[in-house]
Amino acid sequence: MPMIQTTRRSLLTTSAAALALAALPRVALAATAPIFAEGGIAINGTDPVAYFTENRPVAGDPQFSTDYMGATWYFASAENLDQFRNAPEEFAPQFGGYCAYAASKGYIAPTVPEAWTIYEGKLYLNANLRARELWLEDIPGNIALAQDNWPNILK
Repeated sequence: MPMIQTTRRSLLTTSAAALALAALPRVALAATAPIFAEGGIAINGTDPVAYFTENRPVAGDPQFSTDYMGATWYFASAENLDQFRNAPEEFAPQFGGYCAYAASKGYIAPTVPEAWTIYEGKLYLNANLRARELWLEDIPGNIALAQDNWPNILK
């Protein structure tokens, strides 16, 4: 059986990340908001299609916008807007754009555009880069936990 070596540094780093996530609001905006949307703008105004087409976060433009699931979504181009309108479920982030790692732990947290992952064709956002690192340690396991938690998180 392989031994896992835990260093003081790794314990401190993990503890600091857990504390940082714990300090985030347990409920972002409203208890029933299905989409992370500060000021009504989904996922910080970032174009969700660009994560797939440009492999990076790209700021959306209000002139290319649509409403979906109670939030306004911005896109970098008319083409991206059209792609989203034709198949929003393919481009909208999982767990409403809330932090996927937090969802795996049983609560919601806001996200930042830079902390993202596409896994098996789905977009997952995280609260910060450290939460993304923790998410990446066991994506399938974290997805399963988040999916189990998700129906009750927004209640």
